[in-house]
Amino acid sequence: MKWLELVQVAGATLAAAVTVTVLYALGVRLTAIAGDARTTQPGWVRPLSYVCFALCGVAVLFGLYLIIPYFSK
Repeated sequence: MKWLELVQVAGATLAAAVTVTVLYALGVRLTAIAGDARTTQPGWVRPLSYVCFALCGVAVLFGLYLIIPYFSK
């Protein structure tokens, strides 16, 4: 068995899972901050939350692209 390739796949999987989770959590947090009426926040908070959600979606779609054999042809 090729252990180095197994470790590389496990590392890439872990990095991708952490990245998607952090992007989604950051998007949720920024959306909550932008929706808070008690504080005044800069105008870039809500668009940044949308960027986090978009990057999370792109990462998920790229993962599906890699998994589904129809797109690999």
